[in-house]
Amino acid sequence: MCGIVGYTGHVQAAPVLLDGLRRLEYRGYDSAGVVVQDEGALKMVKANGAVSHLAELTGGGRALEGVCGLAHTRWATHGAPTDTNAHPHLSEHGLFAVVHNGIIENFAALRAELEAEGVVFRSETDTEVVAHLLERYYDGELKSAVMRTAARLEGSYVLGVVCAREPGKLFCVKEAGPLIIGLGVGENFFASDVTALVSRTKNVIYMDDGEMAELTPERITVYDRTGRETAKSVSHVVWDIEAAEKGGYEHFMMKEIMEQPRAVRNTIEPRIRGGQVEFEGFSMTREELESFDKIVITACGSAYHAGVVGKYVIEKLCRIPVEAELASELRYSDPIIDEHTLLIAVSQSGETADTIAAMRECMERGARCLAIVNVVGSTIARLADNVIYTHAGPEIAVATTKGYTTQLAALYLFAVWAAGLLGRAGGERYDGLIASLRALPSLVQRSIDLNVHVKYLAERWHELGSLFFIGRNIDYAAAMEGSLKLKEISYIHSEAYAAGELKHDTIALIDEKRLVVALCCQSALFDKIVSNIREVKARGAKVLGVAPEGNRRIFAEADDVLFAPRGEELFSAMTEIVPLQLFAYYVAAANGCDIDKPRNLAKSVTVE
Repeated sequence: MCGIVGYTGHVQAAPVLLDGLRRLEYRGYDSAGVVVQDEGALKMVKANGAVSHLAELTGGGRALEGVCGLAHTRWATHGAPTDTNAHPHLSEHGLFAVVHNGIIENFAALRAELEAEGVVFRSETDTEVVAHLLERYYDGELKSAVMRTAARLEGSYVLGVVCAREPGKLFCVKEAGPLIIGLGVGENFFASDVTALVSRTKNVIYMDDGEMAELTPERITVYDRTGRETAKSVSHVVWDIEAAEKGGYEHFMMKEIMEQPRAVRNTIEPRIRGGQVEFEGFSMTREELESFDKIVITACGSAYHAGVVGKYVIEKLCRIPVEAELASELRYSDPIIDEHTLLIAVSQSGETADTIAAMRECMERGARCLAIVNVVGSTIARLADNVIYTHAGPEIAVATTKGYTTQLAALYLFAVWAAGLLGRAGGERYDGLIASLRALPSLVQRSIDLNVHVKYLAERWHELGSLFFIGRNIDYAAAMEGSLKLKEISYIHSEAYAAGELKHDTIALIDEKRLVVALCCQSALFDKIVSNIREVKARGAKVLGVAPEGNRRIFAEADDVLFAPRGEELFSAMTEIVPLQLFAYYVAAANGCDIDKPRNLAKSVTVE
């Protein structure tokens, strides 16, 4: 959600800032803006719409002189997506410019206070109060003004600040949102995502909540809430900018689908040593694992769907009760959680606001926390007691693909590790699970290769107004993600149902205009799902089956078939989701949708 870039250095700032914004477009936005210092004044251009429009207005940034500035892509919360509401926002006399990610919860009271003093507001946003407060508190000491302003704010916010009277100097503040500092040579940066920085530096500092940083071209100083300097470690980004480029594919989503065999291998292979699952830096012992009377998996969106798969797999292998909970619900549910609970928090970005809040709520009640995240140094990773990094690399498309499958891989690894440690899977069974884990990358590739006809099927069905996905057990969990992929990027209404629930409500909506996607990859439940297929076909529906490779019975039941290669059935969600990702992609393409940037969606939801 939203994107921030700040630059101070020795080259013209605006082109650097615009390049950073382009690399943040995947996060979702509706307007963009840039501001630079130029000879004691702030020069600003804002525009509703795409970053390309902003680039046209500024000649690619060349029309804005100056070597220090800020840029922003906005996803509207307070006020419509207009030029006026776009960031940056100026203070009353143009002394300060501010960009902001998050929500200022007490902005109405602050606005009323400032208006009573005669301040005239230009926008409907919550952010503008920050600019006016900075100007009110500025007495020649920028750090003091930033601290006093931040002390007045309630909510979640990441701020970027530039002052007309402080040449070459930027400030940024973090409170419940992602913020990364980039270290260059004669230039320094900050951004809401490392993707905006890696074309110019791979050395970064991950900021913590309550911290602020002062940047000049030659120096970075980080302060805590009290204004005292604090030492920060520098991390090195291991991937380069080519990993965030399309590599010849028309869309990032297709590139990322095709990257899944390698991404899954990067998750699994480093954790298998000597025929055993081993996690780097893990502090969890057998005694601690035995002390847990339940596991709670919490996440949002696709990560939650991965968690539902994880529930089935962990319970089956470890025989520990597992609950999968939406983080946005768990945080408000007064959960029954204590020191005998293991919380598993799953998030691609590691900055998902609801998941962070749910973590804090549960950890305050005594739960131990294991995080499964992609981004090293992210908030969730730092809060957790233990972390499994997915090593998926940058994921640019808003609709996750390799983010989801690598989360599955991490959950599978944990389930096998825990089952082995608890003595619930040993000998040949454990060895077989290890072999099945190591086979997953090639099976994901086989999933791609088996379904070359999926484009034809998508073009056949792309004009549907509504459809259903059904499955049982792990197939139902995978159906949830398959349905989400389709509606995210094609805007076709789709719902996933546990197939056994058909008679209880869903079957009332089945008619001859309906397509039902039936997932049939659990052999023990195959006859059950076949009976469900017959029920919907008897009411006129068409059926697209997803079945194991070599299953011939499905041809007698389904109108069309997608295949998943055979392997360990506990891990089948990973291989059966791949053809459904491809189906969603080609349906969206046939409908002319903006596949990488679906409307109204953001890659990383960092506000409630």
